[in-house]
Amino acid sequence: MKNFSKIYLIFVFLVLYLPIFYLIFYSFNAGGNMNSFTGFTLQHYHDLFSDTRLIIIVLQTFFLAFLSATLSTIIGVFGALYIDSLKRKRQNTLLGLNNILMVSPDVMIGASFLILFTMIGFKLSFVSVLLSHIAFSIPIVVLMVLPSLKEMDNSLVDAAYDLGATPFQALTEVTLPYLTSSIIAGFFMAFTYSLDDFAVTFFITGNGFTTLSVEIYSRARQGISLEINALSTLVFLFSVILVIGYYFISKEKKDA
Repeated sequence: MKNFSKIYLIFVFLVLYLPIFYLIFYSFNAGGNMNSFTGFTLQHYHDLFSDTRLIIIVLQTFFLAFLSATLSTIIGVFGALYIDSLKRKRQNTLLGLNNILMVSPDVMIGASFLILFTMIGFKLSFVSVLLSHIAFSIPIVVLMVLPSLKEMDNSLVDAAYDLGATPFQALTEVTLPYLTSSIIAGFFMAFTYSLDDFAVTFFITGNGFTTLSVEIYSRARQGISLEINALSTLVFLFSVILVIGYYFISKEKKDA
């Protein structure tokens, strides 16, 4: 049974990672297509960095992801604190509403935002995309933070009050430091969801703003370019760096 589990795990990782490595491999192909590898070149990376429009879109996408993750993390943390302070029945109600957003199809959420913004006459732009990304990231942060909050010993907060701490001091000196690892995890999850979101963003991008996923989709309809392979390789490497960074941050917090 143990050997079968190992074989199954290896098979799953191969299915997940082989297409990624295949894409990375052909980003260095001098042939200009993914039919056959004819030689090694960095030309596609040179073309990528020469494509000013695509570089601007990449920067816009990462700025959007960072800003939406930051704001949704702040709102989500205080949302988790509020939910934890409620009685169990009301907690279950709010958690149910929170979880519905997690399992709802992205197409439905995107269409809903489009209808909402159209009804109130809100112009589709960077702000509309930002608001929608914050909205669907908040439930993720709540789910990451709330379990740690429930595991927290309330006597720590009570001890802070006994020592003369104000509610704000108890929050900033006791509660938030205890939740640091969960908050960081929630931020990274929100950042990732925003970074690769397509369905919701596709509905609510205006003429003056687009994201990387929407741009890649538009270009892919005209035929896959190895410039996109090069860009995907760099984004994948950036994701690996994020995961490694999160691992070391979490390890430091646990050791502390």
